[in-house]
Amino acid sequence: MRLASLVGGGVAVVREGAVLPLGEALPDLSSMRAIAASGGEAVARLGAWADAQPTSAWVALDTVRLGPAVPDPGAIYTVGHNYGARGDGPDRPLIFGKAASSVAGDGATLAWDRTLTANVDAECELGIVIGQPASNVTPEEAMGHVFGWTIIDDVSSRDEWLDGDQWLMGKSMPGFCPVGPWIVTADELDPRDVRLGCTINGEAIQEDRTSAMRFAVAEIVSYLSRRLELRPGDLIASGTPARLTTPPGPGRRLAPGDRVTCWIEGIGELTTTIG
Repeated sequence: MRLASLVGGGVAVVREGAVLPLGEALPDLSSMRAIAASGGEAVARLGAWADAQPTSAWVALDTVRLGPAVPDPGAIYTVGHNYGARGDGPDRPLIFGKAASSVAGDGATLAWDRTLTANVDAECELGIVIGQPASNVTPEEAMGHVFGWTIIDDVSSRDEWLDGDQWLMGKSMPGFCPVGPWIVTADELDPRDVRLGCTINGEAIQEDRTSAMRFAVAEIVSYLSRRLELRPGDLIASGTPARLTTPPGPGRRLAPGDRVTCWIEGIGELTTTIG
């Protein structure tokens, strides 16, 4: 199942280019975090409800505006240096964070104060959406606490005073965490070996497969849960592939007017414009 958040509030089921807003039909499932907390039971209820609705209740996807897939995450964690040969990187997941206030939705325009930073990159990452709370779980138990998958663009400043010094600040300006376009529930996608990448104005800047991650999803979730409590609707950005050396090259930073598209096989595309 695909579930989206709508601008202005509310959740919708997405199927084959059409959207079915939930409205007040199931009051206890009125937010994405509530749905994530209920897990498979919520997905089953939503599926049965959607199947019972008339065709006239569905609207075309291109007629609605989507908000961040999780508009109010309790926490956002990001994993650094997670692509490449395992022996060549850190011996444990390298964890950063982003402020929850940095989320944006598909189609958003991202603008920031360029007197603070002009050197900003896009980073396509497989987003993990937590379902049932996870505390001190093993890797074998970890996947049972994943509600679904989304795309996260871990927009990050590369200015020296931020990158490597004030990571949280350099990753948390308003709009620096596009999330979407929707959530694909855990039962519908095996994320272990899917293609992902990013383009700027149609030119590829990243492309790889999730099988190249040093630490798999289960390891990341378990590692975090042994040090803190993961709660329903929390987001984990699982790491980003290296920049391609082909034009426009690793040094190409985001500029006004750029159209950035992050894509993941089996999920879709998350597109934003730089203002």
